[in-house]
Amino acid sequence: MNFHPWSIAAPSRWLGPMSQEILVIGATGKTGRRVVRTLEESGVEVRPVSRSSAIRFDWSDESTWKPALHGVTAAYVIAPSDPAAAAPFVELAQAEGVRRLVALSGRGLDETPEQLFQGMAATERALHASDLSWTVLRANNFNQNFSEEIWESEVRAGRLSLPVDDTPEPFVDVQDIAEVAAVVLTSDGEHDGQTYNLTGPEAITFAAALQKISPTIELVKLTPAEYRETLLSYGVSEEETAELNGMFEAMRDGLLATPTDDVSRLLGRPATSFDTYVANTWR
Repeated sequence: MNFHPWSIAAPSRWLGPMSQEILVIGATGKTGRRVVRTLEESGVEVRPVSRSSAIRFDWSDESTWKPALHGVTAAYVIAPSDPAAAAPFVELAQAEGVRRLVALSGRGLDETPEQLFQGMAATERALHASDLSWTVLRANNFNQNFSEEIWESEVRAGRLSLPVDDTPEPFVDVQDIAEVAAVVLTSDGEHDGQTYNLTGPEAITFAAALQKISPTIELVKLTPAEYRETLLSYGVSEEETAELNGMFEAMRDGLLATPTDDVSRLLGRPATSFDTYVANTWR
């Protein structure tokens, strides 16, 4: 992407690079590493953490939470898979003097059965119950799912098998998510208590998306039962299998199909199109 660090929309009350250190959880992941880069290119001091970082962070090891949180003013949070971790983490963040939490979540969470995506739901509840400044970023499927992990190996092999139909999806670019996160993390007050739905500028079907990448890629439309068996054969847990099938059900029901303008409003520029993603990634 043609990204310049100062293309981030300037918040009305910029905290200033010398007045903050921002924690980024999951700093090696799809969104986390881009949030780190975007903030650093804007002159912001960043504390990137993961299970392998110098300052370790592991959702399953509560002893790593306090060192990661100590001394930071804001944090970008990827929700834990264990919902029981959410409230204690938010409480500790508040006790450590963190002022702002920005959490990545999933679009359509309110319409998702409560037994699915419990970590995201618990994180949102914990934020609502806290006295912290918080913002939730609910995102659609990422453009980069086609080219980084998730579906990459199948796409490159020329055949993607998913439980989808012809309902369109407004895929969102991960760099857009990172830039939105940077804006919110470095703004003072105007995004507090807000939930933003982050999408691309237009909705396209999975078949159309694959054709844009390469006309030789085949889309195989699985039934939910077939998808379940496929995931289980790959060693995916029953819980994650149910969550993924629940996500695709919401997509087939059209709950995620309508684009929003949240990215363009927050960044002051159009959201990245799927065509642009393809041109930058697959050409």
